[in-house]
Amino acid sequence: MRKPIKNNVSWIGKIDWALDKFHGDDYSVNHGSSQNAYLIEEEKVVLIDTVWKPHSTDFIDNLKKEIDLNKIDYIIANHGEVDHSGSLPQLMELIPNTPIYCTANGVKSLVGQYHHPEWNFKVVKTGDSQDIGNGKKLVFVEMRMLHWPDSMAVYMTGDNILFSNDAFGQHFAVEELFNDRADQCLLWEEAMKYYANILNPFSPLVKRKIEEVLALNLPIDIIATSHGVIWRDNPTQIVEAYYKWSQDYQEDQVTVIYDTMWEGTEKLANRISRELSLHSPNTRVKQYNLSKTDKNDIMTEVFKSKAIAVGSPTVHQGILSSVAGWLEFLKELKFKGKKAAVFGCYGWSGEGNKVLREELTKAGFETVDAEIKCSWNPTDEDLNKAVDVAKALLG
Repeated sequence: MRKPIKNNVSWIGKIDWALDKFHGDDYSVNHGSSQNAYLIEEEKVVLIDTVWKPHSTDFIDNLKKEIDLNKIDYIIANHGEVDHSGSLPQLMELIPNTPIYCTANGVKSLVGQYHHPEWNFKVVKTGDSQDIGNGKKLVFVEMRMLHWPDSMAVYMTGDNILFSNDAFGQHFAVEELFNDRADQCLLWEEAMKYYANILNPFSPLVKRKIEEVLALNLPIDIIATSHGVIWRDNPTQIVEAYYKWSQDYQEDQVTVIYDTMWEGTEKLANRISRELSLHSPNTRVKQYNLSKTDKNDIMTEVFKSKAIAVGSPTVHQGILSSVAGWLEFLKELKFKGKKAAVFGCYGWSGEGNKVLREELTKAGFETVDAEIKCSWNPTDEDLNKAVDVAKALLG
């Protein structure tokens, strides 16, 4: 069922309340999500994006109820990733000659995934436009690496709608669609999580692209995303948030992250958290066991933090696999301007701290000298070293 957005523009996507993971199992979804597709009915009829394959039959059946598919003049493929393009193969069987507007990289993506080079691709670049009648046109803006090389956005003149694709979205189910109707706490929590876990590696590009779009001085009444809410109430508030987040964002927060085998490393984590709070009562301190807390939620807290402490016992001259895997993910996200400390227990050889320090340095963190390296279960002398760790992270 379509839902009105503005004038002749409608939402025609999928609210997926049951979704609990994304990008395979790599991104946790806590509050459902949506795949947002849009139908424009001016003198020309335009479909912007589709939904992914599991919902393609329902999507096309719903689309048929709203419009004769043969009346669709153009399809806009803002991004080739399957959550946006998954219904294209089934749709193109029904309207095989319909032009598909996308970037040059979009052609590569769509052909590579679906193996239909015969589709009627129309390659566009930043500044190109397409007239849709009634004095309105679509203006294309490449959004390369936000977050794929093929990504683009589309601006609709007259109604002043920016179809932003993945930028400014969230994995968040909102039946009422619009930002002013959403739970504001959950909305901003999910918006930050989405940025921290998906877009942060491209922060320098985000900053430049926002500056480029703002320089165009386009009036924006609505930002129609591909996931989550549609921003109609003060839509540029999310643009301003992205601009702030793109500049090595941090709050007055320190996060302690660890895993443990026989609770020794956990005792060190507890003491470090306590000392952080004692030495800086206004600093927010959070602590997470990597084996018991979702990695994406932890990464959102790292995004907010000015410093982190990471702990693992030594295992086979290395660290626990849970910590090692998480550190690999940490490197992917390319955080900057943050401090890190290391800590851990060992029984025989004690290489864990060295491995932690090396991996955190590779991840772009400034590692402090203070650490806790504890043989067997921590003594009071070991625990008291948390004071130096706390001071180094707060300094």
